[in-house]
Amino acid sequence: MSDATDYTSALVEGPWRHEFVPANGSRFHVASAGPARTHGDQPPLVLLLHGFPEMWWAWRHQLTALSDAGLCVAAMDVRGVGASDKPPSGYDVPTRTRDVAGVVRSLGHDRAVVVGSGTGGVLAWAMAAMQPAVTAGVAALAAPHPLRLHVPGRRLVTPAAKRLLALYQVPSLPERRLTQGTGVADVLAAGAHRTLAAEVVERYRDVMRIPFVAHSGAESLRWLTRCAVRTDGRRYLHALRNPIGVPVLQVHGAHDGFLRQQDADVDGSALARDFRFEVVQDAGHYLPEEAPDAVNELLLDWLGATLGIGAA
Repeated sequence: MSDATDYTSALVEGPWRHEFVPANGSRFHVASAGPARTHGDQPPLVLLLHGFPEMWWAWRHQLTALSDAGLCVAAMDVRGVGASDKPPSGYDVPTRTRDVAGVVRSLGHDRAVVVGSGTGGVLAWAMAAMQPAVTAGVAALAAPHPLRLHVPGRRLVTPAAKRLLALYQVPSLPERRLTQGTGVADVLAAGAHRTLAAEVVERYRDVMRIPFVAHSGAESLRWLTRCAVRTDGRRYLHALRNPIGVPVLQVHGAHDGFLRQQDADVDGSALARDFRFEVVQDAGHYLPEEAPDAVNELLLDWLGATLGIGAA
């Protein structure tokens, strides 16, 4: 296998449609499933946001399950990842929420239920605070409310996560490990409860070798780590203090290698008036990969009972 691949390696075939849509000055790749867009009244889109070091394909099990239930669902490659554009800047959360809002509109919808996992879950929380007009609900998997990550002492964050974040502050080294070494496998193994299948790890490593993907992912982690000392980061953290007026589902893996379960729900339950917290046993940080059936069941139940979407 070569040290670099092109974006077509992210276009995995399956029971979904690959689309490229404009948003926020860039072009984004989404894999869509379910009913085609319409021009009349329609339920909100369910938009899935992957975490690091993954891509849209992390949601393949949810794309099929949700679309089989009659939902219009799409999984996007976030800025800098997979088949989406990889501009040199814009890896801060506020810019990426504008990306997500633009994708929702480009897909022909006014609003979306935003479902995110890991760092994608951070974006999902931020959508409720920074893009409320297009956010109909938030489901955050393996992602406590971002304010909880900035509590002094970071008791929520495990030593493995602290080591990972420290490593990613070093210029260039993380990018080399991701593309030429075992960086992708190491991150996945540190967060998961059990080792993911070799072919899954290799898929993510292959896509990480697309030019600029590793640097984009590293830059997004660097911003999250440094946001409290940046002007745009302080504005972001201030916005997160606003009450959340849409339904929220937070799901945590009982054996998450990066985030402890204790107090993981504190800020979310305080800020969201309609809040549900669930723990998936025998699973770690990568819930859509490790426990797809449990995630599908939780999402479908929450979407139907709380939002009236996909209910029988």
